[in-house]
Amino acid sequence: MNRLFGAKKAGPKPTLASAMSNVDTHVESLDVKLSKLNAELTTYQQKLSKMRDGPGKSALKQKALKLLQRRRQIESQKSQLEQQSFNMEQASMLTTNLQNTMTTVDAIKSTNKTLKQQYGKIDIDKIERMQDEMADLMEMGNEIQESLGRAYDVPEDVDEAELDAELEALGEDVEFEQAMGEGEVPSFMRDEVGGVPAFVDEPPEAGKVKEVAG
Repeated sequence: MNRLFGAKKAGPKPTLASAMSNVDTHVESLDVKLSKLNAELTTYQQKLSKMRDGPGKSALKQKALKLLQRRRQIESQKSQLEQQSFNMEQASMLTTNLQNTMTTVDAIKSTNKTLKQQYGKIDIDKIERMQDEMADLMEMGNEIQESLGRAYDVPEDVDEAELDAELEALGEDVEFEQAMGEGEVPSFMRDEVGGVPAFVDEPPEAGKVKEVAG
């Protein structure tokens, strides 16, 4: 048989998207037919409302009834096609969600495998030892800083009352000196400035000073 008539060529398999497109196109064509039928029924209704009872009105009424029957058939067919389109749309959404889920699962598997390979190279015990060494180094650094910051020959316990008294005494000395005059020489330096010390009985002679100098 295949030799006589030839083998039937296998065409591309229909997809869900193409089936939905065909159904939607068919529904659109039915909408066009329904629009025409409704226009004709409206015309018949207007004519029937103006006609008197008789054979002509009865014949026109029969035509209107046939159009109504045809419209119901088309509406029923359209309803079925719309339900088919809805079912295919739901199936398409389900398929898309399933594909997304599988993609997510594959990504999680790949990530899990990569993490296992990476974490398998990490030695937890080595990290713990590094942390302990770091803590020891930090403690040693703090001890060094404390040692370098230690004060020399400074008493650790200082009486604040003694410091206040010392500051007050210094303030009194400054006030006293200001009262005596800014250019006046202090009393403990007066004997040594501009004269001979008190323990020298006689001033040196000018000739003797020259001879010593020569």
